[in-house]
Amino acid sequence: MTDASPDTRPTVRLLPKGDARAIRHGFPWVYANELVTDRRTRALAPGTLATLEDANRVPMGTVAMNPASKIIARMLDTDPQAQIDEAWFAARLTRALAHRERLYADPYYRLVHAEADGLPGVVIDRFGDTCVIQPNAAWADTRIEALSASLARVIGCTTILLNATGRARSLEGLEDRSATLLGETPEAAVPVPMNGATYMADLTGGQKTGLFYDQRPNHAFVASLARGARVLDVFAHVGGFGLAALAQGATSALAVDGSAPALALAEEGARQSGVAARFATRKGDAFDTMAALAEEGETFDIVVCDPPAFAPSKSALEAGLRAYERVAKLAAPLVAEGGYLTLCSCSHAADLTRFRNASARGIGRGGRRGQIVHTGFAGPDHPLMPQLAESGYLKAVTFRL
Repeated sequence: MTDASPDTRPTVRLLPKGDARAIRHGFPWVYANELVTDRRTRALAPGTLATLEDANRVPMGTVAMNPASKIIARMLDTDPQAQIDEAWFAARLTRALAHRERLYADPYYRLVHAEADGLPGVVIDRFGDTCVIQPNAAWADTRIEALSASLARVIGCTTILLNATGRARSLEGLEDRSATLLGETPEAAVPVPMNGATYMADLTGGQKTGLFYDQRPNHAFVASLARGARVLDVFAHVGGFGLAALAQGATSALAVDGSAPALALAEEGARQSGVAARFATRKGDAFDTMAALAEEGETFDIVVCDPPAFAPSKSALEAGLRAYERVAKLAAPLVAEGGYLTLCSCSHAADLTRFRNASARGIGRGGRRGQIVHTGFAGPDHPLMPQLAESGYLKAVTFRL
């Protein structure tokens, strides 16, 4: 997309009920019911840059428009004259990189966490010399060339992949698409060192960008309990909690997942981590498998359940909380006396209190009682924007039963 100069951009204006104060204090979104949406505004192409004014016509900054979305405008820059070009992208990427390089010795992390890193809707994960971009907002999707060019220059990566799929894109009216923007498409899964283990990330066919970096500190906490323990890792994906626990001395880990390809990657990770003899997998529905393990009389010193987002939106909240309660009810009987149960939620619609309460109800319904010994969140490479509650989506609560 070729952008008009700042002086010739369209202007959009908040309604008097629009929360100009919140936006000036850092809230990054304007909802459709807060903006004057005349015929001219509704005709703007998704991704068009505009100057946002308050109800008194005072300029507030540069926004990216998408009349097809409930989030009709995303604040990109508080400067109404900002040029959203390669240099602008490079400045934000440089700032994001400086934070991650202080955190991690090895180049494996979430490089850009959307609004919190000043790039609304954009997720970039780094896997050594390869970066995977998820542009989940129209403004970034239409400027992917400038973004990828800046990424190559700032990071020095040799491969850049576009993995543009998922619910967030559909809410923006965007189609799923994947491509190799720079370099060669990886033909095999990429090994990722983390918490003393090696994980295999499928960057082209796996979930999301191929690996969930957000759970890194929660993997580490569970692993700190794991010496001499038998571990059950439910919704294991590529072995996240189980492999970290084995790296810290767990006697065994059983990974349960419904995806055969994910479990194959977990098994390869166990081999590369040197723990294959203590690692086993079981393919099946998580709920059915936990019920079956209980019928078989199995117990474990540590049980971890890290399901997908059961409450991805407010409309799904009540059903999602019931699902989290059911997970806890099935998992609790599998924990040995004095053992630990870690329950996770990546649903931003289910806040910590609601999730914790649903988990405690489920534990009670499972015939157990517990004390909370730890509450974890996403790692520091997933910074939280204080004005945007949605950026604090991940919760991990550990109970001792």
